[in-house]
Amino acid sequence: MKLQYLENEAGVNTGVFIPINDWAIMKSYYPDIDSLEKDIPDWQKKIIDERLIDIEKNPNSLRPISELFDILDKEI
Repeated sequence: MKLQYLENEAGVNTGVFIPINDWAIMKSYYPDIDSLEKDIPDWQKKIIDERLIDIEKNPNSLRPISELFDILDKEI
């Protein structure tokens, strides 16, 4: 996918242009993508902010989800 970043007059990225062919592929995988424009509720934003703070304090706390799946596969 070749994204094009849109900038304002100050050169700050303000958006992304997705080529139409790539958009069609995305829509085939996520048919409801057009309806995902709703704002995140404040309670979810708060959780995200708290998690980001935790990650800043301990960046090594993030683990790939594949590690969890490997552990679960061994347990079964």
